[in-house]
Amino acid sequence: MNNLPQVKVGIVAVSRDCFPESLSVNRRRALVEAYVGKYGTEGIYECPVCIVESEIHMVQALEDVKAAGCNALCVYLGNFGPEISETLLAKHFDGPAMFIAAAEESQSDLVGGRGDAYCGMLNASYNLKLRNVKAYIPENPVGTASECADRIHEFLPIARAIIGLHDLKIISFGPRPLNFLACNAPIKQLYNLGVEIEENSELDLFEAFNKHAGDERIPAKVKEMEEELGEGNLKPTILPKLAQYELTLLDWVEAHKGYRKYVAIAGKCWPAFQTQFGFVPCYVNSRLTGMGIPVSCEVDIYGCLSEFIGSCVSQDVVTLLDINNTVPDDMYEEAIQGKFPYTHSDTFMGFHCGNTCSKKLSFCNMKYQMIMARTLPEEVTQGTLEGDILPGDITFYRLQSTADNKLRAYIAQGEVLPVATKSFGSIGVFAIPEMGRFYRHVLIEKNFPHHGAVAFGHFGKSLFEVFKYVGVPVEDLDFNHPKGMMYPTENPFA
Repeated sequence: MNNLPQVKVGIVAVSRDCFPESLSVNRRRALVEAYVGKYGTEGIYECPVCIVESEIHMVQALEDVKAAGCNALCVYLGNFGPEISETLLAKHFDGPAMFIAAAEESQSDLVGGRGDAYCGMLNASYNLKLRNVKAYIPENPVGTASECADRIHEFLPIARAIIGLHDLKIISFGPRPLNFLACNAPIKQLYNLGVEIEENSELDLFEAFNKHAGDERIPAKVKEMEEELGEGNLKPTILPKLAQYELTLLDWVEAHKGYRKYVAIAGKCWPAFQTQFGFVPCYVNSRLTGMGIPVSCEVDIYGCLSEFIGSCVSQDVVTLLDINNTVPDDMYEEAIQGKFPYTHSDTFMGFHCGNTCSKKLSFCNMKYQMIMARTLPEEVTQGTLEGDILPGDITFYRLQSTADNKLRAYIAQGEVLPVATKSFGSIGVFAIPEMGRFYRHVLIEKNFPHHGAVAFGHFGKSLFEVFKYVGVPVEDLDFNHPKGMMYPTENPFA
């Protein structure tokens, strides 16, 4: 299943009619040439029908980019720009829009060749706010052709996430388990984000699973799993049931996504799942996430929403982990201290039972779920994927609706250290600069749940812009403050 949007940005140049139109024509041409030279032709479209100077031109440009299949828009101020027409362009475009502007090229051409787009961007921003139009304006929105090409390229992952949200359906199964109220999910903000949700009973899922008994596709699925697991296939007898469950979910997605193009799943995995289905769903969750269909545990609806956003931004597999346990003193002293630039309080372990895709594990083994097996027969807890998470850069983040229906988010960049965890589950030793302070004054202070989404790489810049675009107030968009930058609730005398 292709579960991520493809972005095609329509580049439309605008011009104030008291400026030479040729400024915008030539600067648009130079911009496109710079982009193609750096990044190729894929994902952009140069609108050739007109330079937008009037409302009529605006309509013509909109029709052209729509006919070209554009789902994102770049409004390019080649000069001062027509503040009304250019902002109406963004208002009536059905998709994410960005605004950038041309810098002056040379001191030898500051009479007839001066465009004043530096000034025009101010008027554009004012008019966007006047019309309640959302638009992405980069940190440095006025630049040379080469610099503006970079800004468009940086817009692509942001646009991909916005487009994805407006065509996303979250499918959930069952209520949250007891004592997991922290994963609260007021659904009003989902609708505000443009996301649809379909909430189902576990009984519905169980019925569908039973109807897949004997499905002729099961042997092929088992073979896929055997090839993926290799020597880690320590519970081969459970694979037919896991294959049956995977087919059940994939068929459910196809039958229930409706008019939506993209899907994420918030699944139930305990307490009754194991005894009724006869296994745990962790490995299947990891496989679907590997296919680009994020799956969260414990019916964490905003967890799978966060995962989907991360997949759109990174175009890669993501995972969902508990911000789980501290690193023991002896492990820190033996494997981290003096070898990596982190204090003990910068480190922690991220863990979940076995939901992380095998592509993101240093090694993996199919095992039983140790925590659940403490209170249940081991044979019904098989199906979890264990292994240490691959070392490398990560971004820990989450978008959440609070219990009183307010959007809130955090982003923290760090890394998974090449340190053996000596533990169980899908797990890694994480390091985030100033994690101890971030843990206390963001995660605890802002009442975030224990689940965090993990993208494999540093994607904070794009995620920050996505969260702003979808309406997270800047005061509720948190990050790990560097040393010397205090949190509002941090005790200055501590």
